[in-house]
Amino acid sequence: MNKVPLTVRGAEKLRAELEELKSVVRPRIIEAIATARAHGDLKENAEYHAAKEQQSFAEGRIGEIESKLSNAQIIDVTKVDANGRVVFGATVEIEDVESEKRSIYQIVGEDEASIKDGRISIGSPIARALIGKEVEDVVTVKAPGGDVDYEIISIQYI
Repeated sequence: MNKVPLTVRGAEKLRAELEELKSVVRPRIIEAIATARAHGDLKENAEYHAAKEQQSFAEGRIGEIESKLSNAQIIDVTKVDANGRVVFGATVEIEDVESEKRSIYQIVGEDEASIKDGRISIGSPIARALIGKEVEDVVTVKAPGGDVDYEIISIQYI
């Protein structure tokens, strides 16, 4: 399987979620199943079926996180020699050439992306256009409403 890029912060968040699922959620579900079993007939026991469903979701998420972490290529942007270019993990300030509206984005892995938090996926059209470019470069992004030109204002490796 191919390695999936992940920032250090993204890997830490996944590890924290995994620890929470294994040490808090899983034991709570096991206890709920045991309590529901004590009530008797399992065929018509809604508490039991709800707990089993929660267990299924939790175990699925545990497997998903473990798989992501095992296939992750963790990249610490603070230690990458990017020579002033946009790379995975970089935080980039761009300006729409036409409207002069500025935006700041960090380029992250798919699982870390959150547009409201200013993190865009490495696979997004904006990130693909920015990778490898430098400050003052103008990039054209193919958007649903037509091409949009952005100028790179600054690049940070934080």
